[in-house]
Order: sequence, then structure tokens, then C-alpha cells
Amino acid sequence: MKRLLIAGVIPVVVGGLLAGAVPATASSPGHYTEQKLTWHACAEEELISLPPGADISGLECATYRTPRDWDRPWERQDLTIAVSRLKSTGPSTASLLTNPGGPGGPGRWQPTMFRGQDKLREHQDIIGIDVRGTGKSTNVTCRGAVDAIRQLDPRDRDPRNLDQILAGAEHAAKSCQNANGELGPLITTYQTIRDFDLLRALLGREKINWVGYSGGTWLGAHYAQQFPQRTGRFVLDSSTEFTTDWQKTFDSQPVGFERRWRQDFLPWMARYDAKYQFGTSGEEARQTYERVRYALSRNPIDGKGPMQLEFAMIYMLYKKATFPALADLLVKVRAAMEDGAPEQVKADARAAVKDAGDAPDAADGTFWNTVCGEGRFIGTRESRIRESQRNLDRGLLLAGGGVLNGSVCMFWDRKPRPLPKMDGKGVPPVLIVHSEHDPATTIEGARRAHAGFANSRMLTVTGEGDHGLYADGNPAVDKIVNAYLVDGVVPADQSVPGMPLPVPAP
Repeated sequence: MKRLLIAGVIPVVVGGLLAGAVPATASSPGHYTEQKLTWHACAEEELISLPPGADISGLECATYRTPRDWDRPWERQDLTIAVSRLKSTGPSTASLLTNPGGPGGPGRWQPTMFRGQDKLREHQDIIGIDVRGTGKSTNVTCRGAVDAIRQLDPRDRDPRNLDQILAGAEHAAKSCQNANGELGPLITTYQTIRDFDLLRALLGREKINWVGYSGGTWLGAHYAQQFPQRTGRFVLDSSTEFTTDWQKTFDSQPVGFERRWRQDFLPWMARYDAKYQFGTSGEEARQTYERVRYALSRNPIDGKGPMQLEFAMIYMLYKKATFPALADLLVKVRAAMEDGAPEQVKADARAAVKDAGDAPDAADGTFWNTVCGEGRFIGTRESRIRESQRNLDRGLLLAGGGVLNGSVCMFWDRKPRPLPKMDGKGVPPVLIVHSEHDPATTIEGARRAHAGFANSRMLTVTGEGDHGLYADGNPAVDKIVNAYLVDGVVPADQSVPGMPLPVPAP
């Protein structure tokens, strides 16, 4: 465990209502800045990706219009952006905008997760946003073509299989681009952060505060770099390496997922071998899984093979709270692969994989249009095949070969929008929060972003691998983040311990 450092106290100006006119966004015609947000009680069907059992009482919904293209706002071609608000419990002095990541995750539901943050909510409205392309905002689509690239197994090194995987990635790229026409290239960070700045003006704020998770850290950092004078207190939780390009950020994932799998989950599952019977050590449990995986590759369950299973597994490694569900999933699949397994057992396994792995098409469309539509992508068919083999040779088995399946951007035939220089110069202090074993955004990438972004601070959560930390049950994290968001206490770089792993039900 790293030594705890004493936090420095550096005041920052809160994002709130100031006397006089609130500045509009750059190049915003009155058609947009004179809109009024008309709030109404949210209905459940207005909230995409709402977690089961979430309390939506008091959550208000609204929409606003934004230019389709911020470089040509006078054309009056509008998009619709869906937002939500959980009002402060006291006099409102600031607005906290939130984003769940992706890029492309719908976030209109997200204020519900901050309901228990009493200190934060006392004077800040919590704002949720379905960014352009997804949720209840104007949608883009990939017409389901992305599903195909999740099905073929890159561990099968038959050249015909590898060619088929890359053909699927090429088909997904063409489908995404053809489906969205001229709108697709406008689903980018550049456009989205200007939607946010228009929302800031419509909310009547001089500045905004921000909590973004995962891909939301990319959006937050880019907003802060572009609009430092409108940047209040920004929290970048489970950070991307936003100082580089998307390709480098995602190509680091195999290391993160394998580390989480081997060092956190498998030893945890082995600790409860009396319940799961996968092995008494992490390596024994891994070998059991490899046997199950091989059997599944030879005999898929109604067409669902190892890639559908691993796609579900990867998302269940994000949070230790889902470790028991992941272990139960593996037990169900193992039972389904046994000779003579009843149809109901197979049906249970099939349903468990489906429930854990589905993603909305609009989220896929937003993801690929954003990632492929900005920055650069380097690679050829041959280099991607070599890279996937190197990952497998290094023992990155869970997601390492998947760089092939994720090669969609290699086939993008539109020139991407250049990314700006992300150095943090002139930006108020931002707070990066990150766990040591984060599977989706590695600690190494977060540290590089911290080192390259001037005046950033980093809170490292040791002995922890959760992806998404603030407002998720760690009192030490919540205390430091709330002191920053509410009181303006900017911490020094420091570490706090993570929370214990769960104990499965008997």
C-alpha cells in the first residue's frame, strides 16, 4: 500500500450563478441560446440503461436543441439532446454535469447514483445527459453490424478465421458509416463538448462542475482544455489516457483485463471453492475455465460460443460486486457443457450470457463514430494479426486476441478530425481518481495522463480494481472527492485503500 500523503488545500472558484449575464457558448446564434429548459418528472421509459431498482423520484427530464454541426451553426439543422436534473436539496449554486462513459453510454439516468451524496447535493443540481448519438437524444446506428465482430474467436489462428474477423470489422465500419450519412462524422468529442457548453449557458451557469467516468474522463478533459475559463471542479474517475489517442487507450485494455482476471477474480473464486468447485488456487480455477472454454468452442450453446461468454465476463470484471454473478455464470456454463446436460440448464446458461452482454445499438453507433472519427488509427491487416498473436504469446488470453475484433477504425474511410493538444496548460486543477487494477482503463495510462496534464491531481485507490469509484461505496474516496467538489479543497497526489471483496451468499 502506498504511503498516504497530506492533502494540500488550494481554493478554486466554484461553478455557480454570478451576477450579470451568463456568457453564451462561442458562435451560438440566439436560436439556440434563447431556449428554455422545460422540466417534467422523468418517466422510466425516458431513461435508457436505468439500473434495476434505481429510484427516479424527483428526477426531472428535458430536451434542448443543438446545432448539428458546431462549425456551421447558422444552418439551423438541429439535433435533440436529452438531459435530466436531480435538484439540489438546498439553494442551488452550481450544476454538476455527469457522464457514464463509453464513449456513447446514455447518461440521463445517472443522477440517480448520487442520491446518497448529501454533502454534494446540498447546493448542486446533478445533471444527466444522453450525449448526441445515443439514448433519447438524436441517435446514430451501426445496424447491428458490430454484433458480428464479437462472435468469432481470435484464439483460432486459422488464417481463414482471422480473415473472417477482419472482414467483420470492415463490414461494421462500412455499415456504421453508410447508416449515418453526414451525421456520423459529427459524432465527435469536438461537437459533444460544445453541446455541453450550450447546456451550461441554458442552465445559467458561469462555470460547470463535472464527474465523468471512463470515456467521460475524455470528454471532461477535452472540455477543460477547450474551455478553461468555464471549468469549475472536474473529477475524472477511472481515467482514459486522454493525452493520447483512442487507439493507444484501447490497445492497453488486454493487460488490464488479464490482470483483473488473474490477480483479483480467480483467486477470489478459488477462496470459495467449496461453493464453486473451480479449484483451490487462482491457477487451478483458470485451468478449469480453459477446459470449459474449449468445450464451448467445440460445442456452442445454441450458437453462443466463447466470445459471447467472454464479452459478458469482461463487463462483469468492472465491479467486484458482480464477482458472485460472474462465478455463478461460469458454473452455469460448465454445467451446460457436461454430457447430457438438461435443456433447462442450457437455457439458463444462454440467458445468463445474453443478460450480461447486450449493448444498445445507438451506444455502439456513438462509440464507433467517436473513436474512429477523431484522432488517428495506425495498422494494417498484417500488423493487427501480429499484435493479437503477441498478446496471446504474452498470456493475455481473456481480451488480448480481441484487438483483431476491435479493428473497425482501420477500415474507416473518412478522414478523422485531428485531436487537440492535451497538456492542461491554463486549466484549473482537475482530480483523477483511479484504482490500481482497473481492467478497462489501466493505471499505467491514467498515470501517463496525469503526468502530461498540467496541474492535475491523482487519487489512487490501492488494493482495488473497480472501474468507477466515486459514489460507489468507498467512504475515503467520497470524502476527498466531496471536499473538492463542494469545498474546493484540491488534494495533493495521494492514495487511499480500496474496499473488501464480496462474500458470496451460501
